Amino acid sequence: MSSVASLLSEVRACTLCAGHLPHGPRPVLQLHPSARILIAAQAPGRKVHETGIPFNDASGDRLRRWLGVTREEFYDPRRFAILPMGLCYPGKGKSADLPPRAECAPRWRAPLLQSLGTLELSLVIGQYALAYHLPGERASLTKAVQDWRTHWPTLVPLPHPSPTNNRWFAHNRWFEFGFVPLLQARVAEALHGVG
Repeated sequence: MSSVASLLSEVRACTLCAGHLPHGPRPVLQLHPSARILIAAQAPGRKVHETGIPFNDASGDRLRRWLGVTREEFYDPRRFAILPMGLCYPGKGKSADLPPRAECAPRWRAPLLQSLGTLELSLVIGQYALAYHLPGERASLTKAVQDWRTHWPTLVPLPHPSPTNNRWFAHNRWFEFGFVPLLQARVAEALHGVG
């Protein structure tokens, strides 16, 4: 565990992209070697940057509902590792947040993932995480989510739970009503050994 603590200290002190981050560096992640579920996300948003707590926003509220877990369970690093592709808030673009900084994943992702030895399930959220975790996939995010059985039960592609995606959810009602109950059962199985 001391090597993981050392790695986390190094990550949290990172200034690799400082010159490109309008609000400065503040790596936001959650990790413990005994985590059962990995949440591979995009990058922190503005509110998350301000609080330093991953998914501490409307996206997190929706994600926790999808998973069927409480805030206490979600923020237990022995249960959930939360590793965005970009660890710092990249800033705002024209209509949404900018993409994760390209320098971050090559520098930190491999050593962080290698420290997770007891994963049961990886939840891959959004197109940038999907491109990294399923590099051979050429499908759109929607197609990858529709084809969730392909990598089940160890990896599940998910749309981003952001309110900016409400239009996607309105056009893909099967996700909330047909798929989310299956996801909740899989999460319970990964965390507690029950389905």
